[in-house]
Amino acid sequence: MIEENEIAACMRRSLNRYFKDLDGETPSEVYNMVVSAVEKPLLAYILDRAEGNQTRAADMLGINRNTLRKKMREHGLSD
Repeated sequence: MIEENEIAACMRRSLNRYFKDLDGETPSEVYNMVVSAVEKPLLAYILDRAEGNQTRAADMLGINRNTLRKKMREHGLSD
């Protein structure tokens, strides 16, 4: 088994619970579900750590500031 960091292990546990709770139902759009569940709190946390400075937050995330602003709008995190 591949060694996982704490975040990956948490994700695996959550996905195991999700699939168990499906109780045989066919899953759909798992990727979009996971990305949307993780992206908003990640952006909010990093923006808080950067004290609202979008340039610094984008640098911390390793993305372009315009990409950050787009994602903020998508998640209702913009002013």
